[in-house]
Amino acid sequence: MAIDHAAPGQLIDVFPLTDKLCESRTVALFKTTEIEVMRLIVPVGKTVPSHDVKGEITVQCLEGEVDFTAAGQTQRMTAGQLLWLEGGVAHGLTAVRDASLLVTIMLRK
Repeated sequence: MAIDHAAPGQLIDVFPLTDKLCESRTVALFKTTEIEVMRLIVPVGKTVPSHDVKGEITVQCLEGEVDFTAAGQTQRMTAGQLLWLEGGVAHGLTAVRDASLLVTIMLRK
């Protein structure tokens, strides 16, 4: 089954999910040959293990809280905060509260 991505020029809602957060799933909003944008849902206590990607990334916390670890440093990330990482930097996170994150990945071949 193909993933339904947004079309060029289509508006995409990235408002906090609030009471729908617990029933929501991670979804890729769109993907091109150069960029992928997804809404990552992380329930409290869930860990995304350390990993890296070739291209630069941004992570914006839309709601909730996560402990975000990159290059051996852990920071508490809360709603309204954004970070970016260079490609190849190991990173992972653990949800302190149910969280929704907007993740952008620059794809490198």
